[in-house]
Amino acid sequence: MLRALFISSRPLSWVNTAFPFAAAYFLATGRIDVTLIVGTIFFLIPYNLAMYGINDVFDYESDLRNPRKGGVEGALLDPRMHRPTIIAAVVSSVPFVVYLVIVGSPLSWLVLAISLFAVVAYSAKGLRFKERPFLDSVTSSTHFVSPAVYALVLAGAVFTPQLWAVLVAYFLWGMASHAFGAVQDILADREAGISSIATVIGGRATVRFAIVAYALGGVLLLFSEWPGPLAGVLVVPYILMCAPFWNVTDAAAETANRGWRRFLLLNFVTGFLVTMLLIWWALLP
Repeated sequence: MLRALFISSRPLSWVNTAFPFAAAYFLATGRIDVTLIVGTIFFLIPYNLAMYGINDVFDYESDLRNPRKGGVEGALLDPRMHRPTIIAAVVSSVPFVVYLVIVGSPLSWLVLAISLFAVVAYSAKGLRFKERPFLDSVTSSTHFVSPAVYALVLAGAVFTPQLWAVLVAYFLWGMASHAFGAVQDILADREAGISSIATVIGGRATVRFAIVAYALGGVLLLFSEWPGPLAGVLVVPYILMCAPFWNVTDAAAETANRGWRRFLLLNFVTGFLVTMLLIWWALLP
């Protein structure tokens, strides 16, 4: 059971939600406190177990048809594990959420509520935002950007135009990443009757959408506070990752998995470089 829950939580992606919270909170407050630790742990494991575990439960039929499921790219969750996964996601999250509500403000409650709603709404039956083209990419991006926004609101940060440029650029990166990731699943999703941005507009158009979104994010970073504009260069590898699939056909959509595997590795390199830029920014007078 523990192994299934571990795989379902996508450990390779834990840092993608914990780091934005931790970095934003620490840079806004300049301190390491209980709230930083509790929030980071929450967005590291329980948040990801909820997000991906719910997805694995409600996507079981399509996952059966998806050759990349059953490893680091997503669990093929045995039906016997569906109920325990939902219970584990709720039980592991509640204590952290209670604490964060106690130390927060009405505005931080709102942001946290939006974040948690997006986690559920993306996959859960009756909502299934993942089956609403473009809203699927918006919701997925919310999963990763909202921890940073929540941290900033919790810390009482001032939202300057430069900060908004960073956040919107990050949101575009999230939308582009989700859209490109959806391309490799076109055949499996169509066979299971699942809609997505990629199944509706096609693999070729989706890849091009992702490239444009990455590029726009890079342009927006040029308007951020120094050394933020340097981060604009970091979108180039993502564009190059997508470029070979500019003309991909739906029949060959699964070949985009080669690019997606590069994406998983690229995130760690980009994360390191972003961390260096944040340290540089923090040390500026």
